[in-house]
Amino acid sequence: MNRIATSLLTLFLALPFVATQAQTAPAQHGIAISSIDTSVRPGDDFYHYANGSWIKNTDLPADRASLGVFNILADRSEKRTAAIIEQADQSNPSPGTDARRIADLYHSYMDEAAIEKNGLKQLKQHLAEIDSIHNQHELARALGLTLRADVDALNNTNFHTMNPFGLWVAPSFNDSDHYTAYLLQGGIALPDRAYYLTDSERMKDIRAKYQAHIAAMFKLAGFDQPEMRATRVIALEHAIAEKHISLAESENIEKANNTWTLTDFESKAPGLEWKEYLRAAGLEHQPSFIVWQPSAFTGEAALVAATPIDTWKDYLAFHLMETYATGISSAFADERFSFTGKVLAGVPQQRPRNQRAVLIVNGWLGDAVGQIYAQKYFPPEAKAQAQALVANLIAAFRQRLEAVTWMAPATKAEALTKLGTLRVSIGYTDHWRSYAGYEVRPDDLFGNLWRGSLFDYHYELSRLGTAVDRGEWTMTPQTVNAVNLPLHNALNFPAAILEPPFFDPQAPAASNYGGIGTIIGHEISHTFDTEGAAFDSKGRVRNWWTPEDLAHFNAVTATLAAQYDTYTPFPDLALNGRQTLAENIADLAGLTAAFDGFHASLKGAPAPKLDGFTGDQQFFIAFGQNWGAKVRENALRQQVLTDPHSPGQFRADTVRNNDGWYAAFDINPTDKLYLPRTDRIRIW
Repeated sequence: MNRIATSLLTLFLALPFVATQAQTAPAQHGIAISSIDTSVRPGDDFYHYANGSWIKNTDLPADRASLGVFNILADRSEKRTAAIIEQADQSNPSPGTDARRIADLYHSYMDEAAIEKNGLKQLKQHLAEIDSIHNQHELARALGLTLRADVDALNNTNFHTMNPFGLWVAPSFNDSDHYTAYLLQGGIALPDRAYYLTDSERMKDIRAKYQAHIAAMFKLAGFDQPEMRATRVIALEHAIAEKHISLAESENIEKANNTWTLTDFESKAPGLEWKEYLRAAGLEHQPSFIVWQPSAFTGEAALVAATPIDTWKDYLAFHLMETYATGISSAFADERFSFTGKVLAGVPQQRPRNQRAVLIVNGWLGDAVGQIYAQKYFPPEAKAQAQALVANLIAAFRQRLEAVTWMAPATKAEALTKLGTLRVSIGYTDHWRSYAGYEVRPDDLFGNLWRGSLFDYHYELSRLGTAVDRGEWTMTPQTVNAVNLPLHNALNFPAAILEPPFFDPQAPAASNYGGIGTIIGHEISHTFDTEGAAFDSKGRVRNWWTPEDLAHFNAVTATLAAQYDTYTPFPDLALNGRQTLAENIADLAGLTAAFDGFHASLKGAPAPKLDGFTGDQQFFIAFGQNWGAKVRENALRQQVLTDPHSPGQFRADTVRNNDGWYAAFDINPTDKLYLPRTDRIRIW
């Protein structure tokens, strides 16, 4: 996971704004009976059937954009992390150790007096550097100096705003044995291009409040003409947004595979002095790059030349303040939250400071904390149980692949090879990252964030051209998440997600397979979604499909996209089935494989009932309860526009494509979710 100055960590499987709130894990082992609303017919609205009582009886705290079942695990992980930080502090660790860094970083966030004393002074030093830009050569250098490795194209994370572009270091599309440099579009602070380009009254209001926020930040820093500067910044960001391609378009791997050399940048994207930009970014010796969105680079480079230098200086100054607001002063931090929290997410108040400090430590020293977390909270027996469950799910998926009738033998053989070589890592990495060289001071939050950003960037640069670590992890053990790494042909399941209510050794198999089993199945299925299917067993971008098989696959996945296009969480906003297609495929195939795995685990014996619910009913309810959440309207709207995952309600309704669900709940043609057997989408 990328480290970012604001440490706004996201949950891949949950809503993008799911934050922690103290809850008590259910006493029972298995599905949460008390969450079910039996007044709702499961065939009309399965999401509210599985979660309706919990939704009715749960209040959304003032410091939360959303609240869901993932929070039980996230709360537990966060409390454990806080205990690790406290223990590190109390042990009086030696200077230069990770324990000392953990304690000092936490202290620097909690020491508000030191922030107020030092933050603005440090900010003004960097603002003076920006103010010294006088020509295109110096602008190219300044832009190059702000480049960071703060994007991950395949996991749809994009935290950078200080630079028109972002760097991602990963195995090459064309040489999966070595790391290479990917460059992606960037440069906007609002969540997506749609926030700039949509003319609805809601978006116009957000833009007006954003412009006021920019002006307020300039005022806090003592700039003259703050309103004029804000007008220039938002106009430039609007122009950048016009050059961006959409998230749905960015998910096309074949169109993203564009190798450029320095000569290509100069001929295909004139306007920016690329040689100076790359030199300042430390990339002058990189022989080539994979440019993910070529049209955006052409357009944004042209803007560099066409836009006055003073506008770019205002742009850089604002984005510097926005990125490091929490380390400047409480006034800057509060102003930033008033827009990003209150306006964009609809959250009335911030989380307690100590909880935010934990997120900061996890963001910048995640492996240092994680190594302790794994030792304390993920025993070998838990790892063995999780590995057995994963093996069962892979076996179930293999059986489904072998039974597919529409695949040619050659395509099927490649698919089975890919599944057979899939590397699954459970709990935590075998190679902990070293933080030697990251200087952390207990009274210097701004400096810690600045140095942390550079430390991470130089770490990523150091990997360019080196051999790929096939056992690489992209997240920490304390992260409630899971991920498929198509360039590695690998899966990561961190320790923190392998706990109740998702995975409970004392719960019935139905609950475990419907809970963590569908999540595991989801990640396995990503190996063969619209993105994963573009990679072979070695992680290379290679078409291993016959033309007929690929045409069939594209046709059936198009019907799934069309199904999700019909879902409208708001009268004026529908889902984009293309944008969420890969995740919807994984939900559908993961549910199917987990259902098969559940039945295989019974070995012919009947599943035990729980409070009158059959095993199959428990399985599907557990799946539906994975996605139960209370969400603020602004947060949900942002998710629909910016997230490749569908909202929880529609993820739960994936069941309507599964024959077993119809039998389990006696679904009939009068039910709203009913689909005729011929209209139920089956891919794997």
